[in-house]
Amino acid sequence: MRTPVALLLLVSPASAWEFTATPICTLTHQTPDLAIRVTFDPAQAEPYAIALTRPSVWPESDSFGLRFDGPAAMTIGTQRHQLSADRRTLTVTDTGFGNVLDGLAYNATATALADDTALPFDLTGARPAVEAFRSCYVLPSA
Repeated sequence: MRTPVALLLLVSPASAWEFTATPICTLTHQTPDLAIRVTFDPAQAEPYAIALTRPSVWPESDSFGLRFDGPAAMTIGTQRHQLSADRRTLTVTDTGFGNVLDGLAYNATATALADDTALPFDLTGARPAVEAFRSCYVLPSA
């Protein structure tokens, strides 16, 4: 009985946090309920973006938040989120993402919050990918 279980674990998709530097700095994580994509594109007026895609639609909501639970617990929110045409992807852009990156790197779990929808996701293993993401580009100081 142990062998089939071990084989199933080997063929199951990995759920790791991944960083790539090209073509733009990108941090990704996939769960069965949510795909998370954080990007930094210095060619954009608001170079940081987080896009959260789910199999079903996001609710219409006046605000969106991320609650981080762990050693550096915090909740951050915005009213500047946008939904894709099919309402499956919720995106937030900004000129800085310090709180988002700190939340991802220094906590155990996060929960995406929109209206009555709460989608938790695990942050295990996120810190090395977040640190690589942070060092990908350094914006010139003003």
